[in-house]
Amino acid sequence: MGKPILLLLLCLSSGLLQARIDSAARIDSETKLAEFSRNTALWFAIESNLLPDAATFSGSINLHNDSAVALPAGEGNWAIYFHLIRKIETTEHAGLRLTHVQGDLHRISATANFAGLAPGQQLTLPFQSAPWIISYSDFMPRAFIVVDGLPPAVFANTDTEQLQHFVRPLVRPEQLLRNIADGDKIPPVTAEQRYYHSENRHAENQQSQHLTSTPKAKATPGSSNLQQRLIPKVQQLESFGGELSLESRWQIRADAAVQSEARYLQQQLQQLYGLKLSLTDSKHRSANSIALTLADKATTPESYQLKIRDAQVNISGADAAGVFYGIQSLLALLPLPELTQGSQALTLPTLQISDAPRYRWRGMHYDMARNFHGLDATLRLIEQMGRYKLNKLHLHLTEDEGWRLQIPGLEELTSIGAFRCFDLSEQNCLLTQLGTGPAKTGSGNGYYSRADFVRLLQHAKAHHIEVIPEIDLPGHARAAIKAMEARYQRLMQAGKPEQALAYRLTEDNDTSRYLTVQNYNDNAVNVCLESSYRFIDKVISELQLMYQDAGVELRIFHMGGDEVAKGAWEQAPSCLALIDSDPLVNSVADLKPYFINRVAQLTAARGLKLAAWEDGLMADPEQPFTRDQFQNEQVLVNAWDNIWEWGYGDRAYKFANAGYLVVQSAGTNLYFDHPQEAHPEERGYYWATRYTDTEKVFFYRPDHLYHNAEFTRDGAPIRDLAALLGRPLPELTQPQNMLGIQGQVWSETIRTAAQLEQMIYPRLVALAERAWHRAPWEPDRQTASAQQDLQQFLSRLTQVELKRLQRAGSQHYLPAPGAKLSKGLWQLNHRWPEVALEFSLDGGQSWQPYVKPLPATAGLLVRGRLGQVSSRVEPLQP
Repeated sequence: MGKPILLLLLCLSSGLLQARIDSAARIDSETKLAEFSRNTALWFAIESNLLPDAATFSGSINLHNDSAVALPAGEGNWAIYFHLIRKIETTEHAGLRLTHVQGDLHRISATANFAGLAPGQQLTLPFQSAPWIISYSDFMPRAFIVVDGLPPAVFANTDTEQLQHFVRPLVRPEQLLRNIADGDKIPPVTAEQRYYHSENRHAENQQSQHLTSTPKAKATPGSSNLQQRLIPKVQQLESFGGELSLESRWQIRADAAVQSEARYLQQQLQQLYGLKLSLTDSKHRSANSIALTLADKATTPESYQLKIRDAQVNISGADAAGVFYGIQSLLALLPLPELTQGSQALTLPTLQISDAPRYRWRGMHYDMARNFHGLDATLRLIEQMGRYKLNKLHLHLTEDEGWRLQIPGLEELTSIGAFRCFDLSEQNCLLTQLGTGPAKTGSGNGYYSRADFVRLLQHAKAHHIEVIPEIDLPGHARAAIKAMEARYQRLMQAGKPEQALAYRLTEDNDTSRYLTVQNYNDNAVNVCLESSYRFIDKVISELQLMYQDAGVELRIFHMGGDEVAKGAWEQAPSCLALIDSDPLVNSVADLKPYFINRVAQLTAARGLKLAAWEDGLMADPEQPFTRDQFQNEQVLVNAWDNIWEWGYGDRAYKFANAGYLVVQSAGTNLYFDHPQEAHPEERGYYWATRYTDTEKVFFYRPDHLYHNAEFTRDGAPIRDLAALLGRPLPELTQPQNMLGIQGQVWSETIRTAAQLEQMIYPRLVALAERAWHRAPWEPDRQTASAQQDLQQFLSRLTQVELKRLQRAGSQHYLPAPGAKLSKGLWQLNHRWPEVALEFSLDGGQSWQPYVKPLPATAGLLVRGRLGQVSSRVEPLQP
């Protein structure tokens, strides 16, 4: 073909394409925009995580226009916005420009070179970023298109929590493995690996029973060994070998100091079993009674004794909390309500328990700031914490992505700071993040009203839980900064400059440049402004009033303090002036301890202890700030950053030895926002470890910190931690400063209450076991007794505790089953006892129980099920 003819054909082809685009209905109305967003699919894909540059990946975004509407050629008046946790640097391809906006929000817009996107066409926009993406939950839903003059419209295929509806399959090795260290040693787990892991565990358990000479009968819900294996495990239990029946003629007798605990027991028995017991004074002694009393002698705080014998149940506690925990043990000894239907009496074993907590701090941290899940989810969490004898609820109330507590007098904190939507001016809401999409009704929006929070505090008090409020400062404060800036603008326009400046958290002409780990460049409160401290004191004072209204005392204020980006404040006029004028502030490096001490003074003046995350209190990567430079009698620290090969795993000991009070919050074992299995379909981040399952939480050894250093992030076994770090490891010389342990759940990838509970449970139950009970096998988890203890824990968990969770209306996680193909037949098993196995041959429309090996046929799906909860579905390929 001659060159002139080829050029003519190309021109004709181009002209026909342009005519097709021009003839298509362009987006100039809400109807056409709805047509385009409904029938155009936006897809994300990971191309490879195994690029030559470590910790980088290549991906792509695909637009498939199956609508009757075209995107016109040229710059146009439209833009597409999407959420992605990895920051993409500005890139151009096929006439499209991809830019980072703020946080996880990115924009795609057209340049003059854009050829348009006609109906039936598709285009792909490649990009690179870092670090890796190996999980579906790294992608956020609700990408949307904005056309000038029209409301934003979400691409329909992305308006879902079914992530595979807009993320291409992650199946190839280069999509599932990381370029890390000398190679990723943690590939996604397979059904076959699960099968052999479960098979080996059952064999080890049988062997451990033989070695320890403790034959164990099959644990059924009514068997004594299961009934008396409480979670958390008790210190001492003496069985008398008999039973007694709890009936309606019984009474509850209680000291005056534990009347609220008595009412709680009365309510629980009626609610769970329909058993109505009268409540009377402890002086009225009689048979067939449950007596709740305080111990005559001083004993360990929160300890209790429970004795069931001779038609009497006696619970004696060192304090009201001890009585409450004794009640929890009593309730846990009762049979499951579904096993008592039609019975007029409840059977209890005769026994005596003496019990006390391992740690005074048994905590759970809950981040509802990034994604708000509603008051009811928090109330359910409190109830379950009380059931398992956890006593500290650390509420992460504020973040870059949201402020979740109403503060009287600072209305913008919630009217703007509690909502995300598409508003580039941020005068009506925060900029949308984390898959919320363009509407204020999107996921993650909301807050606790003042009345809600008072109710929450009262509920916590009834369950003997102290609520520790965290207002994250000076970093992670974008919601507060933007809300107070909107307040500033409103009052300036109203001609009230003094009021406008009163609580402003930033200043004009601050040209400081920085970028946080979460890709924000404007989230650090200005620590040199007096208005910042006025704001903090205002918030603390309002918190104290809420606690007073709830009838509890605010004792600890958590200031966050973590992840302040380098570069913050460097060009802030007020900070430059402070460095010139204050002899104790000689450089930008001095601003961080200056801020901490100002907050320490504010809290001390209000009679409060101060708490912070560990990196907020580090003078440098090796050493914390000296304790005495902060003017508060008690400073608590959450030690979390224990990436072993980075050399941070000893910080908990360093802080305790330096005089700080330490709560172990280790990322490798106690972060419940990490996946529960190494699999792309498991939700969560994986920066500290590839996964954290229930067993990993169970085997955390807080008294032997370095024994938890088992694997590096890439999965390499750690055989000698000191050799890995090239330095000796400090010992704990001030053990009295080690308060206890705490689980953490961060909510970047957790948009619904159901997702939240699936991430928390049952890991929270294992956390409670370790926080309350010091196992005799510690620190060696490889012993036969340790494996037997785990198996007993799992038996109780699956046969009792998870059923109690479901009855309370909570969701929980269930691992996927294992499967082995042998002689053309699939054999199934499960790592947890008593989990039912099911299969489907019709794409999951119906399920059948697994009773014998299954033929290897196309489309075979399997899952585990316990009660109303099912595991992730596993497809088995023939």
